Amino acid sequence: MATVDIGKIGAIGKVLNDENRPLKERFRALFTLKNIGGAEAIEWIKKGFEDPSALLKHELAYCLGQMQDPKAIPVLIEVLKDINQEPMVRHEAGEALGAIADSKVIPILEEYSKDPVIEVAETCQLALKRINWLKEDKKETEGLSENPYASVDPAPPCPITDVEELKKILLNEEASLFERYRAMFSLRNLRTPESVLALGEGLRAGSALFRHEVAFVLGQLQEEISVPFLQASLEDPQENEMVRHECAEALGSIAHPDCEKILNEYVKDPKRVVRESCVIALDMCEYENSPEFQYADTLNKVSVN
Repeated sequence: MATVDIGKIGAIGKVLNDENRPLKERFRALFTLKNIGGAEAIEWIKKGFEDPSALLKHELAYCLGQMQDPKAIPVLIEVLKDINQEPMVRHEAGEALGAIADSKVIPILEEYSKDPVIEVAETCQLALKRINWLKEDKKETEGLSENPYASVDPAPPCPITDVEELKKILLNEEASLFERYRAMFSLRNLRTPESVLALGEGLRAGSALFRHEVAFVLGQLQEEISVPFLQASLEDPQENEMVRHECAEALGSIAHPDCEKILNEYVKDPKRVVRESCVIALDMCEYENSPEFQYADTLNKVSVN
């Protein structure tokens, strides 16, 4: 964890919470705070949940989960409970609680695993499964594939390494969501053309929550062969906006010239979360194709008044 002067953290926090700043600058400030960590960074991230952008708030919750700091738990519980927050924001708060994996959040996750919003309910069910797995079955981690992306995933990979067998589990809508997620992360960790194509098929199977996670994983992989799958979902106006948003960001991570062309077509999409995702994704394209060393670069840009 970086040691940064409190004044610098405040300056970065002000960038994050300034609605007059371009969204791409605010995102970079957020990820800078995530990398710094600590109570002060969490306090500045907390302020952002009053923002009108569902995309930004979703990302705030994601970062708090990835930080795995128990000090963020009260913030995330408050967001999960707030029925006025968008489903994708509440879902991400539930997932973040699962990422932190403190057993004291089990009662709240159990309560909201029955939420009428299906994305929230499914997320809390997954978070509970993850916490229980860490408590009871973590000993099996020795035989599992390694996550090359340093992300805190909502489920561990499964022990299977055969692509066809994993694909069957991934696409089996009768299997539990937790087992399908485990197959998904195993396919990601294999990082072969066959495993990427299997994941691409997952964008057409299962709940919106499941499809959105497939898109996220494809973004981590950054493989051009997944572009047609992501493009098809982004271009489908009937697709859930949470899925379309994640497809846009995945295309930004892949950063192929074709991705930039696709994203530019949707920066004026009727759905705010989709068009904002395209803006962020285009900034990611620019970053991936530049000599910049770090995406989360706000620390080097702010001055303390």
